[in-house]
Amino acid sequence: MPKIIKNREVVEDQWTTIDSPEQDLATTDDSANIIVELAYWLENKVSLIARKGKVGVLLLGSDEPELFHQELDSIDLIAINFPKFGDGRGYSIARLLCERYGYQQEIRAVGDVLRDQLRFMERCGFNAYALRADRHIEEALASFSAISVDYQSDVVEKKPIYNRRP
Repeated sequence: MPKIIKNREVVEDQWTTIDSPEQDLATTDDSANIIVELAYWLENKVSLIARKGKVGVLLLGSDEPELFHQELDSIDLIAINFPKFGDGRGYSIARLLCERYGYQQEIRAVGDVLRDQLRFMERCGFNAYALRADRHIEEALASFSAISVDYQSDVVEKKPIYNRRP
């Protein structure tokens, strides 16, 4: 099983990403935890929710949380794709999910995810990370302790540093 970082620990990934839903769902165990693209979920949410396994949704940078925010209780995981390093739309999506819609389940960064981004992703609401295959997952854990003080408020720390002083 592949490994991911979840809640600042390296764990085995318990989820399967379904790339071709019509084919892959026929051969995937009904109790498996699956991740499908948002478009497929929107069209098939009733049958997906009826599965024994958990269902997660994969968002692209162009997907809008407004399209499905009323059904967030039915979604056990949201994976947000970062197609390349310079595409920061996923940060905004994660922050919207947490702050505007109150989503508290797993938010996972997938795609071109690098060590240098992890701490900043965490500040936007991510709690799981599937690093690129060519990266060392154990070494990436050090990025969480590279910065010890954050001046701005974020999803984790609601007050800026000047309001945290005694």
